[in-house]
Amino acid sequence: MNADDLTFLVVEDDDFQRDVIVDILLRLGALKITEARTGTEALKVLNQTNSNLIDIILCDLNMPEMDGMEFLRHIGNAHSPVATIIMSALDGALIESVRKMAGAYGIYLLGAIEKPITPAHLISLFSIYKSRDTKQKNESKDGSIYTLGEILEGLIEGQFSPFYQPKLELATGKLIGAEALARWLHPQYGVVTPNAFIDLLEKSGNIDILTFIMLEKSAKACKEMHAHGHKISVSVNLSLTSLADTKLADKITQIVLKTELDPKYIILEITETAAMTEMAPALENLARLRMKGFGLSIDDYGTGYSSMQQITRIAFTELKIDQSFVREMTSSHVSRVLINSSIDMATKLQIKCTAEGVETKNDWEQLKNMNCDLGQGYFIAKPMSFTDFLQYCNENLKT
Repeated sequence: MNADDLTFLVVEDDDFQRDVIVDILLRLGALKITEARTGTEALKVLNQTNSNLIDIILCDLNMPEMDGMEFLRHIGNAHSPVATIIMSALDGALIESVRKMAGAYGIYLLGAIEKPITPAHLISLFSIYKSRDTKQKNESKDGSIYTLGEILEGLIEGQFSPFYQPKLELATGKLIGAEALARWLHPQYGVVTPNAFIDLLEKSGNIDILTFIMLEKSAKACKEMHAHGHKISVSVNLSLTSLADTKLADKITQIVLKTELDPKYIILEITETAAMTEMAPALENLARLRMKGFGLSIDDYGTGYSSMQQITRIAFTELKIDQSFVREMTSSHVSRVLINSSIDMATKLQIKCTAEGVETKNDWEQLKNMNCDLGQGYFIAKPMSFTDFLQYCNENLKT
């Protein structure tokens, strides 16, 4: 989005620094710029002008009266839709901590940049800005706005299906698999993403219904892909809450064998949205699944409950690096170090390492240079229906 379409609020106590930032904005074509010297003054501006009239705030951290962190807290608590850019001459690691704090407050954060600010810094951040109208349009049906009854009815009516996102070998670009991602093909609202239904299904104890539907459809799809000459594997998410049932492994095995697919072509991704409370049955299920030939993947490694301790407990065949680390790889030294160490650990454990959230060619090249095995993300392809995925295989599969 161009700067001349946006309204800015520059919050900076140093007059010279503020003038520099305003000058850069003017050179980029900005027509509507408001200035504030402190967080207190900025809040008054927002209250007086209505925060909905401000598109982007550029905020310094180290300010008198009210520092940038307190100002950000007020913005977050007000649930303001305004986008924010953090600016500071402070240590990069500290800026990174504040950036994560802003995210925790629910702030629409475009980025955190070190001074001195350059036009290139701002252009790159403006390019990813989404107006509140666009955000509302894209996210209107992605919250928990459905009742459990509606979701269960959709499951019974067969409205849930896997969408497939390709997994490619970074060194060669070869297609080796896909992750099956649950989608609700809602008769009124179209394609609905998992954050609208997963939480309710897990909390109500109904997640297995979705898991078994996904597993059966994915196994059948995998079998059909093989029939078309595409010998790839499919990953299916398995909720940690399901593992308390000691019969789960047998149920999963029966579903897959019924489709006449060899279990070695199904990878079960263990999603850790909750702590493993029933340790013994969970470990029994996972050991039995490995014994039957299924692959096991530790999903979103480095977040939540995914940890080194889990790797010591379970015979994983794949480690998936969470997309949040990949997204921050270019801007965060810490994220790069964590990705490097995860890849190194996976290599030494002789398991595959997959990076999620590969959004750009630069992401691909960096991960490839780090010797990461596999990648998936929008740079490669978005999740797609089986028909579209089969066409993708036909057009892109390298032999």
